[in-house]
Amino acid sequence: MQEKPYFCPNCRSNRIKFNVITSYAQSFLKDAHSGMIMEFTDPNMIAEQEPIIQCLICSFSGNEMRFIKQAEREPRSDSGTMAPY
Repeated sequence: MQEKPYFCPNCRSNRIKFNVITSYAQSFLKDAHSGMIMEFTDPNMIAEQEPIIQCLICSFSGNEMRFIKQAEREPRSDSGTMAPY
C-alpha cells in the first residue's frame, strides 16, 4: 500500500476510515462418499497486483489508485487558520 492520502470516490466524505481486502487460498480434502472434510492446509495469502480498498462509511470497494486519484483531484483544504511565524 502506498503512503498517500485516500478519498472515497463514491461517498466523497471519507478520508480516514478504510479496510484493505486481502484474499487467501486454503486447500482441503473431502471424503468422496460422506462429504466430510478430512484435512485442511494452512491458509496462503494470494498476492494482489494492487490492494483492494473499502470505504468504511459507504462500503464502496475499488483498487487503491481510485482512492489516491480522487484525493489528488480533491485535495484536503486547510482549516484556514494560519500558524504564527
